[in-house]
Amino acid sequence: MFCWFCAKAARGVCRFCGRGICEDHAGFGPYLLEVHRSRSRGRSEGLVVEDALQCGTCKPRPQPVPMPELD
Repeated sequence: MFCWFCAKAARGVCRFCGRGICEDHAGFGPYLLEVHRSRSRGRSEGLVVEDALQCGTCKPRPQPVPMPELD
């Protein structure tokens, strides 16, 4: 796989969009792995990875997207 930006050999893929990224174009940021309901606190909590690989081109939305069809 090649880097989306410069065609060098990719060292990884963006966690959000799957584009190949070389070490020169790699960025890092948080990624939400799962959301669950805390039994002791009765509220939703998330398990987050702080340094997930990101390409910087894709734009993950900052707010959740409603999906009523899954309810």
